[in-house]
Amino acid sequence: MAAMTAVIDAWMQHPTLRFLGQDMFESLRRWAGTEIPTEELPLELTMAAMDQASVERGLISAWYGPDGPLITNDEVAGFVARYPDRLVGVASVDLRQPVAAVRELRRAVQDLGFRALRVVPWLWGLPPNDRRYYPLYAECVELGIPVCTQVGHTGPLRTSETGRPIPYLDDGALELPDLVIVGGHIGYPWTTEMIALATKYPNVYIDTSAYVSHRYPAELVQYLRGHGRRKVLFGTNYPMISPERALAKLDALGLDDEATDLFLAGNARRVFGL
Repeated sequence: MAAMTAVIDAWMQHPTLRFLGQDMFESLRRWAGTEIPTEELPLELTMAAMDQASVERGLISAWYGPDGPLITNDEVAGFVARYPDRLVGVASVDLRQPVAAVRELRRAVQDLGFRALRVVPWLWGLPPNDRRYYPLYAECVELGIPVCTQVGHTGPLRTSETGRPIPYLDDGALELPDLVIVGGHIGYPWTTEMIALATKYPNVYIDTSAYVSHRYPAELVQYLRGHGRRKVLFGTNYPMISPERALAKLDALGLDDEATDLFLAGNARRVFGL
């Protein structure tokens, strides 16, 4: 089914060696059985992975953390410039400098053409209702872009507490009703909390990155089949999971044609304005 349907990947990154070499990803490398490369990976490798699963467009993100940038916004802009019809930039910023962070987000959207902001709470050790996020949230509303964040347990060797949807994401959605929020990585083991928020708030969504389709929790599959069909976006967390692997058993979910089209591309087009 995926091969005949347009696919948009809502959560990807084309990794730099700075990104891949982080000790915090050791647990992911252990699960996947992968080694750290010795040279920068060619962008064509990412494009080939997209082609293998008929991924029409991928939202690739920068990564900034407390120790500095792992993938800069300008590096992402360079990737997008090479494949502007296939790649869409997602910004990241340094939370330690609030004014500079807002200015950098504005630059990434207005000058570089990025379509979203991504903040990864476990990377900073700050839940998404922390005061340091709010200037960025307000700027996202002004710029008309979503904020993408991680929900659920943390695969890397960091605390999982920041990924609890309730109360942390609930607070932000309640206080900024115009903010569009995409909770990446499903929210497991708090999936029902994430579904509750996506149902409660018109502007809260879920993406399935970091999970292959046959590992989606049963409650998420039921939500996808029914009243949540307009609230869930497909994502991979590439290069941790390839699009081909993520979609290999999609047919087993029993989605009808409308739910499939919305999940794989329609919802992402609407949410990110593609």
